[in-house]
Formats: sequence, structure tokens, C-alpha cells
Amino acid sequence: MTTQETARLTPPSPVSFWQAFAFWLKLGFISFGGPAGQIAIMHTELVERRRWISEKRFLHALNYCMLLPGPEAQQLATYIGWLMHRTRGGIVAGALFVLPSLFILIALAWVYMRFGDLPLVAGIFYGLKPAVTALVLHAAHRIGSRALKNRWMWSIATAAFVAIFALDTPFPVIVLVAALIGSAGARWAPQVFALGGGHAAAKAGYGPALIDDDTPTPAHARFTRSRLIRVLAIGASLWLAAMGWLLLTQGFEGLLTQMGWFFTKAALMTFGGAYAVLPYVYQGAVEQHQWLSAAQMMDGLALGETTPGPLIMVVAFVGFVGAWLQPVFGPDSLFWSGAVAATVVTYFTFLPSFVFILAGGPLVEATHGKLGFTAPLSAITAAVVGVIVNLALFFAYHVLWPTGFGGHFDWVSASIALTAVLALFRFRIGVLPLLGACAALGLAVTWLAPSLI
Repeated sequence: MTTQETARLTPPSPVSFWQAFAFWLKLGFISFGGPAGQIAIMHTELVERRRWISEKRFLHALNYCMLLPGPEAQQLATYIGWLMHRTRGGIVAGALFVLPSLFILIALAWVYMRFGDLPLVAGIFYGLKPAVTALVLHAAHRIGSRALKNRWMWSIATAAFVAIFALDTPFPVIVLVAALIGSAGARWAPQVFALGGGHAAAKAGYGPALIDDDTPTPAHARFTRSRLIRVLAIGASLWLAAMGWLLLTQGFEGLLTQMGWFFTKAALMTFGGAYAVLPYVYQGAVEQHQWLSAAQMMDGLALGETTPGPLIMVVAFVGFVGAWLQPVFGPDSLFWSGAVAATVVTYFTFLPSFVFILAGGPLVEATHGKLGFTAPLSAITAAVVGVIVNLALFFAYHVLWPTGFGGHFDWVSASIALTAVLALFRFRIGVLPLLGACAALGLAVTWLAPSLI
């Protein structure tokens, strides 16, 4: 037996809170690649290399994080941190997953608003917009290939697309109807709804883990009614305290108050990941409240793709731009208006995720593979595919016809978008190299051949 094989059979040493703290901090700076990339990084680090948790327990936690509204990768980090080091471990793991990207996005949003009209910055974003269109289309394909396993799921996806594209149905209504269909399907057609929303079965071969398949649930992770009530009460108090402060200082119609309320609702609608909630954020932030334009929303998504952390952190960009254009602290404090707004929307977006994990984690530990819980997720995921296709068409419209259908067709942007689609689907290029190449193309066109635009 080799030394490596012997090491694989040896249980890993216990992990202290501060050792875990160092890892979660590192993860916050390297978690690129969207949910799939972030989950892959955690799997490699926590299951394969460090063996802090077994693959079966890892996937069990992930499946239920997918069932919850909110960013599943951040919730998975919170869940594992909580399982290992109680409540403080979960809070640290979840917060460090988000904070680096918040600070980075505030800095990038300031550069964007302060210097966005410069040819250099404008050229970069000219190339990024077609790339974002290709990324959203690729996300629809990636989710659809997993979720649309039969004609019923295809029907749900098609109906969701028609509802939001032709009937302008609000995204929460689509989610609710899909969940009801899935709940009914769990009873009347379980073989249909058992196919979507899950992950592959666990693989063996990584060796014993600190939290192994047969490791008993820790005492702090066992369900008690008193603990559930306490966590819910604390979560509600934190929300009420923040909202109460905004009401007292800003009033109900104040920008920060409206953002806090809107992104609380958004946090409860993020079934299916960040790409699924983007149409809802667009409907509210762009069309209803007009905090930013459609073009700025696309630029924010491009910036979100280039930073670590969950993609839903694009909400920080939305908050920053909205408060920059409507400065809550006056025209001489544009940066601080934007930074505070970005922090406020991040707080209200992620607070529910912590409550869901800390309150529902014990229930997740006590339930395994029950179709009644997973069937609504299958139907919601199928509906999300149709919603994301609509988002891709919306972005394509604004990229290819920047002045509307009555204006000129931007064939340069179309060429960049087609190249990006080919790179993603045929050559499986990573997100960061793709965005870098498209930004370079946009810069080259705006500098060397501006007459083509």
C-alpha cells in the first residue's frame, strides 16, 4: 500500500473554528465561475482534498439548498459551516462567501459610474454585453439539460416562457404555479417529477471524512421546536430592526427603504439561482422603480460575472447605481450613497438565506430523499428554463438593436455574441477567459474601427 493510499484511509484531523475561518475567507476570494464553479470548488476542497464532509452528506445538503430560495452555493457554505462549528460557523462561512464580492463590486461600480463614459471603459463594456447574452443563453441550456427530462417538464418550461414573454406575468406568480404543479405531481405522477432538480449519486473512494455518511447528527443540528422559534425570532428581529431604522431615517418612500423592501421580496423569489431571479430584478429595478437602465443592468451582470461570490451579488451593483443616480446623501456624496445602498440591498438579500439554513438545517438533517420536498423544485427548475430563455432574448434585443427595432442592426455585436456562443457550447471556454476576450474585442473595435459600430 502506497503512502498516498494509507493517507486516504486515515481519518482527517479535527478542524478548529479558526482553521475553517481561514478556508472560508480564502473561498470568498476564489469562488469564481457561478454556482456550478463554486460548488465544484467546494467539492474539490471539502470532499476530495480535506475530507471535512463525505460526498453523500455534501450532496444531501446541496439538494436541499437548491430547494430553498436563495443562492445555493452560498447556502451550502453556510450549511457546512453550521454543521461543523454551530451557528457562528454558519454565519462566518456564509458572510465570507459574500463580503469580498461586495467590496469588489462597490469599487467596480464606482469606476463604472465615474469613468464609464471614457472610451476605454465604454469599449470594454461594448464587448462584454454580447458575452453576457451568450452566458445567459448557455445558462438556460445548462439548467435545461438537467431539468427537462420529459415532455411534461418541456411543457412547464414552454408555458413559463409564454407567460413571461407574451403575458408579462410576474416572476413570483410563475414560481408559485410551478410549485403547485410539482406538489400535485408528487402525488399523481411521481415518476415525472422525480427526474429533475437533483444531483448525481454520491461516489465512493475519497476515504473517511470528519462528517461521514454514518456520522451521527451533532447535538446542535438536531431539531427542537424551541431552537426553531429562537432562530426565526432573531431573524425577524434583525429584519425589523434594519427596516425600522430605514423607515425612521428615510421614510416609507425613501430610496433605501424601497430597496430594502424590494430585495427582501427578491430574496424569497430566487428559486433556481441568480439567473432565475434576474428577470424579477429587471421588472422591479428597471421597469417599475427605474433605478437604472436596461443597458446598465447588463453591464452590472457582466461585472458580477467577473468577480468572486454568488452572481446574485449583481444586486449590489443595482443598489449602487440607483443611489448614485438618486443620491440619498446629496450630490456631494455620490460614492457614499452608492456604497450604503449596495450594503443595504446585500443585507436584505442574504439575511433570509441565513435564516433558512439555521432554522431549517435540522429539518434537512432529518429528511432524506422525500419526493414531496423535491418535486416542487423539479417543476420550478423547469419553469426557470423558460424564464431564462426570455431573459436571453431581452438581452439580445438590447445588444443587437441598441436603439430599438426601428434602428440599425449592430452586426459587430452580433458577431461577438455568436463567437461567444461558439466558445461556450463548442469549446467549453471558462467564463473569465471568455469575458476577457470579448472585452478585448470590444476595445479593439471601438478604438481601431469605430465606424463599424
